[in-house]
Amino acid sequence: MKTFLHALTAIAMFGATSFAAETRFESGPQQTSLVELYTSEGCSSCPPAEAWLSRQKENPGLWRKFVPVAFHVDYWNRLGWPDRFSSKEWTLRQSRYASLWGSGSVYTPAVAVSGREQRGWSTSNLAQPNDKRVGLLSARTSDGRNFTIEFKPEEADADNWEAHLALLGSEISTQVRGGENSGRHLKHDFVVPALQNAELKSEGGTARAQLTLPPPAESAPRQAVGVWVTRRGQLAPAQATGGWLP
Repeated sequence: MKTFLHALTAIAMFGATSFAAETRFESGPQQTSLVELYTSEGCSSCPPAEAWLSRQKENPGLWRKFVPVAFHVDYWNRLGWPDRFSSKEWTLRQSRYASLWGSGSVYTPAVAVSGREQRGWSTSNLAQPNDKRVGLLSARTSDGRNFTIEFKPEEADADNWEAHLALLGSEISTQVRGGENSGRHLKHDFVVPALQNAELKSEGGTARAQLTLPPPAESAPRQAVGVWVTRRGQLAPAQATGGWLP
């Protein structure tokens, strides 16, 4: 219950959007990478990584070659500045990655690209071509809250898949008044306030799911969604899509 209430509190910062027609996001058959940044407003090493992620808004490969998401972890809150976007859930997600990577600890900033640790993130070419064929992933919505997710795997194996839907908030700013970044004005993009998950149901070679985001109450300058699929019970994403909401 505490985690759910925390998600609702965070998502309240992202405003409602009016939709006149259906909005659709779709990947190609080649793998679109999910780029995950693990960060914190309480970490003095994180602003350069967040600036790097923000610059990806101008990358021509955005949404077509890669989908960026920023998970704010909570383990630096003890330093004197509670990051309002942080969640124990995101810390646990990063800890799962650390275990898969054979690491004994978590750290920030940390970047995962399609589930793989990316130490050299500052020089990564996120728009580089990817010849790995996975299948088509699409998401459509007419109201910005209710989404129909469809995945057509390349190998016609539509069983045992899970869908994940994240609301992303961009062009957000924070005046930090404590901790390692005290006095700094921080800017954030692609922040995840909540993540919804569901098993995909196989229907004639296509895996489908319905996912609904909690209702937002306050506006943010810019919103987007990130969508990805994983094998059931696995963490590494197989395919991703997403885009800006109108």
